[in-house]
Amino acid sequence: MKWQVKKIALAAAVVATCTMGTLYAAGAASLDADTVEYDMQTGEITATGNVLMKQDDSRIAGAQATYNAKTQQGRVTGGVIAEKGDMRLTCATLTVDGTAHYIAEGDVQGAQGDRTFAGPVVDYQTAQQYVTMAQGGTLTSAEGTFTADQLQGWLQDAHYTGTGNAHIVSPPRDLEAGGDQFDYYGQGDGRAVLTGNAWAVQGNNTMRSQRLTIYLAQDGTAKVQ
Repeated sequence: MKWQVKKIALAAAVVATCTMGTLYAAGAASLDADTVEYDMQTGEITATGNVLMKQDDSRIAGAQATYNAKTQQGRVTGGVIAEKGDMRLTCATLTVDGTAHYIAEGDVQGAQGDRTFAGPVVDYQTAQQYVTMAQGGTLTSAEGTFTADQLQGWLQDAHYTGTGNAHIVSPPRDLEAGGDQFDYYGQGDGRAVLTGNAWAVQGNNTMRSQRLTIYLAQDGTAKVQ
C-alpha cells in the first residue's frame, strides 16, 4: 500500500500525517485507517475512516479513533467491532485501557464462547472474563437468561449477580425465578440465592419468600427450598 508522510513542527512536537497507510507503534501494535495523525512526542494518534487497530489477539474496528501509543488508552467510535480471542462485541463507542479493559457504550452486544451479554453500557475485563452492566442488561448462557437493573457476570465461572428487578429463566432446569436480587452459581455445587420479594417456579412447585435458595442438581434439575 502506497502512503505519503509529512513531518510538521507543531508546538515543539513532531507530527506525522499518513494518508491511506498503516502506523506501527510500540508493543507490536498497528493502526490502519484512511487518515492517521501521530504526535511522536506525546504518543497521541488520531485516525479517521475505516479504522482497524491490532495488537496480539485483539482487533478493534470503527469509523474514528483516538489512541495513545504510550499509555495504550484510547477511544473508538462509529460502528465499533472489537474482538479478543473468542470474545466479540459491537457498540457505538468503545473506550480501551490496554488490551485488558474495555468500556462499551451504545447498544452493546457481546459474546464470549457460548455466553452473551447485552446492555446500554458494558464494562468488560478480558483477563477475568468479568462483565459489569451498571445500567442494566441481559446475560445468557447454557444455563439460561439473566436480567436485572444492575448485572455482574464472571463468564468463565458461570457466576452471575443481579440487583433490581432480578429475573432468571432457565429452560434446561425448568426454572423461572425472580426478586430484588439474585446470586447465581452455575458450576460445582450450583445454587441460586434470591432475596427480597423472591419467587420461583420449578416444575409444579411455586415458592415465595424474602429469601429463596435453589440448589442446582448435576442432572440439570433444580430443587427449591
